[in-house]
Amino acid sequence: MSIKVGKSFKALIAAGTALVMAASMAACGPSAGTPSEAKSSDTGTSSSSNARARSLDEIKKSGKIKIAVFSDKAPFGYVDKDGKYQGYDVYFAEQLAKDLGVEPEYTSVDPAARVDVLTSNKVDLVLANFTVTDERKEKVDFAKPYMKVALGVVSPESAQITDVSQLDGKTLIIAKGTTAETWFEKNAPNVKLQKYDQYADAYNALLDGRGDAFSTDNTEVLAWAKSNKGFKVGITHLGDDDTIAPAVQKGNKELLDFVNDEIVKLGKDDFFHKDYQETLAPVYGDEVNPDEIVVEGGEV
Repeated sequence: MSIKVGKSFKALIAAGTALVMAASMAACGPSAGTPSEAKSSDTGTSSSSNARARSLDEIKKSGKIKIAVFSDKAPFGYVDKDGKYQGYDVYFAEQLAKDLGVEPEYTSVDPAARVDVLTSNKVDLVLANFTVTDERKEKVDFAKPYMKVALGVVSPESAQITDVSQLDGKTLIIAKGTTAETWFEKNAPNVKLQKYDQYADAYNALLDGRGDAFSTDNTEVLAWAKSNKGFKVGITHLGDDDTIAPAVQKGNKELLDFVNDEIVKLGKDDFFHKDYQETLAPVYGDEVNPDEIVVEGGEV
């Protein structure tokens, strides 16, 4: 396994802007552990929506599996100071590629583009903290889950948000195409939503005071708040308990079966707990019980 956690996650956060620039400016082309030159964005419907997914044999013959991951969502998917992809999702991606006998080719993806990169066949697989929802199931096929989450809300300690009602008439920062966007649009119509394509831009907006709070997966805001003094997660569990799973193009049963078999096989060796210890434990410390996040063998 080639993934290594950096010396200091806090140093990573402090250099967040530089890392995002590295993700978008990397000129080395797509290869294992390095970002793709092209970054997907929120494009809505794709003109290539019916592009046929590659078969497992085609992937093997090419020597590479194309995987969409985040480049700015530490500690789950991010680009480190050396321009290499790291994180919980990436650790899993590396193992999948290894067991398939190919190299991973990463493409950085924005939250709202995760469906599009599959339907347009830009990638074979999405491993980008993808929450399973009924709406998304209509467009892509999800494999077995490997993580569970709910929503959380982080805000400045000086004006801490501890209840959704406190957000009435205030500005909440969110990333487009996320379950946080869906939940607040449906359940909190009096909250003003300030939307961003990228997580890095959303966090910068919170740091700059352009919004009163930010909401996304509780696993992420807890990690971010630990490394950013003056901010606290006042709402640690909001909405339903959801699961995170890999996704493939609708109907790509061959690749789906391979990923499902991998998740079951890896679960027998407690792989995702090892993944947690390598990538998340250095961030959460003793404050989070890994069993509250990790799913082994696809069984919640």
